[in-house]
Amino acid sequence: MTMRTIIWKEMKERPTALIASLLAIILSVTALVAIRNVTIFSEQEVAGKLDELGANVLILPEGVTLQDYYAADMHKETIPEEHVAELALAGLTGVEAITPKLCVPTMLDDRNVILTGILPQSEIQKMNAWSGGGMLFKKHEGCKAKINVADENLDAPDSLAERRALQHLNQSEVLLGSDFAARQGLKEGDQLQLLGETFKVLSVLPSTGTVDDSRVFAHLHTVQRLSGAGPVVNIIEVMGCCEDVANGLVGELQSLLPGTKVVTIANVVETQVSINRMMTNLSYLFLAILVAVGGASMASASFANVIERRREIGTLMALGATPRFVTQLFLAKAALLGLAGGISGYVLGSLIAVFLGPVFASVAVFPVPSLAIVASTVAVLVTLAASYFPARQASRLDPCLCFKEV
Repeated sequence: MTMRTIIWKEMKERPTALIASLLAIILSVTALVAIRNVTIFSEQEVAGKLDELGANVLILPEGVTLQDYYAADMHKETIPEEHVAELALAGLTGVEAITPKLCVPTMLDDRNVILTGILPQSEIQKMNAWSGGGMLFKKHEGCKAKINVADENLDAPDSLAERRALQHLNQSEVLLGSDFAARQGLKEGDQLQLLGETFKVLSVLPSTGTVDDSRVFAHLHTVQRLSGAGPVVNIIEVMGCCEDVANGLVGELQSLLPGTKVVTIANVVETQVSINRMMTNLSYLFLAILVAVGGASMASASFANVIERRREIGTLMALGATPRFVTQLFLAKAALLGLAGGISGYVLGSLIAVFLGPVFASVAVFPVPSLAIVASTVAVLVTLAASYFPARQASRLDPCLCFKEV
């Protein structure tokens, strides 16, 4: 009789203890997988919303009062453009994109228009490269990654409206807000004159519902030259990792750039981060529950099984079964239960997360295959650890004593 046959007969003849242990494992794994599933997609949803929002940290002149996020760059005070280089070279963890701006009022066909100078990300990237720091912007890999966002989509002019950052812009090109372009009857490829210089329309930006729709965007250095403002900016917009913004990035920026005011959309960032942390802590809590409840249930069932089956164990050892074989017999059964409980818990937890995620967390949730490996591994390790001492106890039984009446 093989070990596989013995285990199968044991499970078939004593299903009550098997089902009790299996349910404890399944319920714990289900809770762990469901919470972790919702947490993963909640974090992605938050990152996506903050990505759409654009800058979540603003660096302003010290005397400026922030009245409105989109109108905050209409003040007349300035800060040196060299702060952009200092920020780029500092390599602060969590800084993902930097956009300095200079707004200059001007006229076009007897109408007021705000000409906004922006510095393309490619030129900020060079600052870091010249210092030996390598690439300034990389694909976003999650919070706590070092200065990291820039993807190929920043090459599209529309990215200025979507992310308030643009990868490339020539000094003779402009981008038009949707309202301004419609009012002036301008489209891509047309030309217009501003501050005595002719520009080519690179693109008309999609509508954002903000004051940007009525503005014209040009290269920062061109606006500085034409306006005579010199190497200054009104505002530096920073896209920062949400967790790092909440964990002290603002203080680091303030220390790096004295004489400026650093403000953040704190309520949005801190609220979303706190929710994600709560979900993560809950997943750890249910991991502890899995270890405690599943382990205790498995250990109790294993000890009871050893006591109940003393005669069968003694018979096996009398027929030549070694202590190692007996230990492996109990551990193999435990591992099988852990694997079955882990897989079942993953399937059930994923289904619960998919159906309840949109209801309780307002996010679309899908199964995460990697959690199947995590759930199964944790469940098997817990059951093996819980069954080790009962298995060792069974392997040390004296066959002669096992046939005595207890």
